[in-house]
Amino acid sequence: MAEMNNASATQTGASDRTARKVRTGLVVSDKMDKTVVVRIDRRMPHPQYGKMVTRTRKLKAHDEENSAKLGDLVRIMETRPLSKDKRWRVVEIVERAR
Repeated sequence: MAEMNNASATQTGASDRTARKVRTGLVVSDKMDKTVVVRIDRRMPHPQYGKMVTRTRKLKAHDEENSAKLGDLVRIMETRPLSKDKRWRVVEIVERAR
């Protein structure tokens, strides 16, 4: 019975890993070591007036090779807490800054 529970736990762990949030945003700061600040913009209609407004959120993401630079478009993925504010990691650089 215990073996069946372990098997099901590992299967759900694997599906959890694929269900992580992925966002695309612009690097607004690369001053820190192995960390970049990514701006995530989302457009939504204003609740009362209906006009499209931009909501912005800045997230800190782990960048192991320090490869992302200011102005790059990057894809980030949710991960375990790496520091006080860092909960994301850079998966790939979608587009380099010109």
